[in-house]
Amino acid sequence: MKVNVEIDCTPLEARQFFGLPDVSPMQTAVMDKMQQQVMANIEKVSPESLIQSWFTFDPKIAERFQDMFVTMAGLGGLAQKDKK
Repeated sequence: MKVNVEIDCTPLEARQFFGLPDVSPMQTAVMDKMQQQVMANIEKVSPESLIQSWFTFDPKIAERFQDMFVTMAGLGGLAQKDKK
């Protein structure tokens, strides 16, 4: 014998029927906190903050980036001759 029972209710109604607590305020609080943390981390990895942190670490970093890009462009030999 096979019996199928279909119950049409919302998740909130099912939780109330089984006596489970309403967790929507907790879910809202957790999602708000998670959103704040994500937004704070996005600000840390923005291009402006990354460049600022790189340039404050080493004052000659701009010159080193320039040398790196010149070398990558295949003009490294010319740049080294100009410095001598």
